[in-house]
Amino acid sequence: MQSDRCARVLADFEGSWRLERHITHADGTEARFDGVAVWSADSRGLAYHESGSLRIADAPAMQAERRYLWTADLDVYFEDGRFFHRVPDAGGEADHWCDPDRYVVRYDFSSWPAFTAVWQVSGPKKCYRLRSHYRRC
Repeated sequence: MQSDRCARVLADFEGSWRLERHITHADGTEARFDGVAVWSADSRGLAYHESGSLRIADAPAMQAERRYLWTADLDVYFEDGRFFHRVPDAGGEADHWCDPDRYVVRYDFSSWPAFTAVWQVSGPKKCYRLRSHYRRC
């Protein structure tokens, strides 16, 4: 497959995506999320909703979901309206400070229409790596 190195625009994300996420905590505990992420039209941009199954270590799987709002400039907002981060349109790093923890993400669009977002979270309250892989349904 030929890679697509074009800058992404909001419309590129609209629709349903298969989402696989792997989380590795500093203590070695691992978790896995398998589900679907949907970006759908909203008067302010695209509403993002992911839902699926989360399994932490050997515990039984549980249902999990998350919601955000993405705007035309690729700003991402939490469900309550607080700013989260801006997605670099050509891929790359962004960060978010949630006192006292720092969240750093790297978006990789080089295999578009599949892409990854890798978060490194560090601080006194949290320390983990979260890798999300998206591909069109």
